[in-house]
Amino acid sequence: MKRPSAFRCLTLVASLYLAACFCSELVAQDLAITNIRVITVTGPVIESGTIIVRGGKIVSATAGSASTAGLRLIDGKGMTAMPGYIDAHKHVDKFNKDQVESVLKAGYTTVLSGGGTADDNLKLAQNIDSGVFNGPRIIPSASLPVVARDFRTVLDRGTLVGLTPEAARAAIREMAAKGIKHTGEIVMAPGGLSPEDIAVLKAVVDEGQRVGVQINVHAVSTPAMIGAVNAGVTRLVHMPNKDFTSHEEAAKVADTGSIVLGLLAFGAPIIDRYSGSPAQVQFPKDDSPRFRDGKPWPEAINGANRDGARKATGTEAGFTIVNARTIWDASNGQALGWCTDQNYDDHVVLEHELKSYSVMFSMADIFRIITINTARYLNMENQMGSIEPGKVADIILLQGNPLENIYPMLNTKVVLRSGRIVVDKR
Repeated sequence: MKRPSAFRCLTLVASLYLAACFCSELVAQDLAITNIRVITVTGPVIESGTIIVRGGKIVSATAGSASTAGLRLIDGKGMTAMPGYIDAHKHVDKFNKDQVESVLKAGYTTVLSGGGTADDNLKLAQNIDSGVFNGPRIIPSASLPVVARDFRTVLDRGTLVGLTPEAARAAIREMAAKGIKHTGEIVMAPGGLSPEDIAVLKAVVDEGQRVGVQINVHAVSTPAMIGAVNAGVTRLVHMPNKDFTSHEEAAKVADTGSIVLGLLAFGAPIIDRYSGSPAQVQFPKDDSPRFRDGKPWPEAINGANRDGARKATGTEAGFTIVNARTIWDASNGQALGWCTDQNYDDHVVLEHELKSYSVMFSMADIFRIITINTARYLNMENQMGSIEPGKVADIILLQGNPLENIYPMLNTKVVLRSGRIVVDKR
């Protein structure tokens, strides 16, 4: 039987109301965070102050109190505010709602999805922007066509094997046409670049500059890193873990305005930190060192450094942290950014990385690396990465004082993304 028109009208009104409620959840809130320690990153620490947010942007961050009339209030007593963490290379699954929420709860407000296809990454960003998933802001990337399909061949010889400059240029143009502004990781052979690799890479860099696509290169050895820099690349996905970087080579990175993402804990073992579920990788609590895939360390390290008897040495853990400090010093703290890459429990991933950074860097240095430096890597430092007027209100509230050590950075209580409360664990 046909429904009465009045019923249809009520149904329509209800639908419009629900839609309006849903949309309002995605709209930034006007709020004030009071009684809060503020790590601005680019300015002095405010021991007790107020942050005002309107329309998704930071209006002010000042010591003491401020006018909060008409604003939603968050009492920050016992907590510290700092910019949301930024991860410039992580593999995120477009279908995995739990994963993206886990990343957000760990304190990340912006992530460059560094693997997968352009369409998958665009869909992931759409799922978050529309409110289907609760996650960080996703910056999509796209990969160059891989001619060598075997994973081991890619690791040993690189992504560029078999590509022509013309095909590589066409791939960059296709990315730009879809609205993609970043390549995924372009893998360089650890031994360095062949003349053919250099020709293709220079073509990619040139085409990227022409159409507005940033070229991100995966270089895990110093020869690969310097070869990429010489070809015009300024964004390098991982710190070299195959060898030591000299002061002269670090100066080359710094002088070209290049930035290297850390992944300092790549070679460091994980011991008794996670065995629960759900997780993509579970680690037995048996007091044994594990690589990030859960297999025994150091034998399971991808492309492990080996001695004369072909036994893995585990030296990756030492090369990365020393190289990071060398590059940091050569660039006056400008050439080091943050990525995690790994896909086990996000809280454990964050802890694993922070422990390696804390060997070589102060807390103030770490704050810069995980925020403003990584924003600069993404060419978004004018939009995010610090708490100052005019920037997007990507703010996290940590329990305790992270100026003392890394552990409060593992205790995110509240996450604001573009001025909207998206996580509240108080």
